[in-house]
Amino acid sequence: MKNILQRKQLGFGTAPLGNMYRNITDEEALATIDAAWENGIRYFDTAPSYGAGLAELRLGEALAKRPRDEYVLSTKVGRIILDELEDPALRDLGEKVGLFENGRKNKLHVDYSEDGTLRSIEDSLKRLQTDRLDIVYVHDIAQDFYGDEWLSHFESARKGAFRALTRLREEGVITSWGLGVNRVEPIEIAMALDELQPDAFLLAGRYSLLDHDRALQRVMPYAEKMNANIIVGGPYSSGVLAGGTHFEYQKASPEIMAKVDRIKAIANRHKISVKAAALQFVLANPAVAAVIPGASRPDRITEDVAAMNEVIPVAFWQEMSEQKLVAQNAPLPI
Repeated sequence: MKNILQRKQLGFGTAPLGNMYRNITDEEALATIDAAWENGIRYFDTAPSYGAGLAELRLGEALAKRPRDEYVLSTKVGRIILDELEDPALRDLGEKVGLFENGRKNKLHVDYSEDGTLRSIEDSLKRLQTDRLDIVYVHDIAQDFYGDEWLSHFESARKGAFRALTRLREEGVITSWGLGVNRVEPIEIAMALDELQPDAFLLAGRYSLLDHDRALQRVMPYAEKMNANIIVGGPYSSGVLAGGTHFEYQKASPEIMAKVDRIKAIANRHKISVKAAALQFVLANPAVAAVIPGASRPDRITEDVAAMNEVIPVAFWQEMSEQKLVAQNAPLPI
């Protein structure tokens, strides 16, 4: 894949700007994007499904005043936004029910076909106020959204979206394409394809301090071997590693909260922030090209940048390993 991302880049995931969890104002959303830019962030990821186009609209408005050649932009395909309206709280999002209930009311239509992919890209370009996309991910073809039917959606995408995106990459219309998912299994299958090979994967929530064993075994070594970039989303595990109470987009269980408390205790002993540990752990893996935490407040961006630059003593990682809070085979930032 053409390396359009800086090595070990901090990017910005815009899902919260689609009114995920809470209803934020346009002013607050735009201020957050401006804060990201002012703090040197130059990779922005979004998707039509984030508030039924709301995140794309807000990102497009904020970036319209920025030089297009100075940033990397990715969005996703697989859902088309219709003029027909629906109740967002009742929208079928698999395990993520109600995630964007404060977003726009436009109906989301699932479509992984070639025509649907091209239409989705065309619509995204309009909302984003740009003439090109750098990376396009096929979104959510996994168990958490489609249950037992996920493989049929994957096959639909293989015959449709994969072929369309491969052609666009060959024509130079986009630089890279891949999958944007919350599970490792679709990535495993996609990496094993003899044709239509993606070259970038956005893996959300499956490579973090709280959950990384399966990705270490089944994704990272193969991605590195095939020179495919891994972009890690959800490094704070839906917020629970950043002081929140959500894990996997739902209320965190007592077991997860207990594990977080153990990590916090070690971090406090070594006088570091959990955010710093979370971000720097992710980027220590050689397969990871970028990490894209989400934010909906400008001060959260400042915290992320500070966390990237925080010095973490080796003793912290040694204690984390001794306490079996990181896998023994996990690359560590030491």
